[in-house]
Amino acid sequence: MDKGCYRGQETVARVENLGRSPRLLVLLYLDGSAPEQPESGADITLGGRRVGRLGTVVEDCEYGPIALGLVKRSALDHGELAIGPVAASIEPDSIPADEGPKAGRAAVDRLRGK
Repeated sequence: MDKGCYRGQETVARVENLGRSPRLLVLLYLDGSAPEQPESGADITLGGRRVGRLGTVVEDCEYGPIALGLVKRSALDHGELAIGPVAASIEPDSIPADEGPKAGRAAVDRLRGK
């Protein structure tokens, strides 16, 4: 998994992530000081790199603008997200708890002799 690009990379990655989806639907708090709120379908970025897509955006009476976002698992704990000029942060309670090893993962581990 450390080499880079190689033949069969997609298959190896699929097996490596077996039992876990590569993206999660999370609740996002949006910066309410922006002049305009982003629209559904806008790119969610982290450090200038696209890590997801914005879903529904609504105005909540307590929290201000909030939205649903489909975000890569790898971007969940890496800092402030952006949607164009609007800053966003993930609600930690919207990230599902780790459910432990999946059946597919256990099978892969047995094949590897772990």
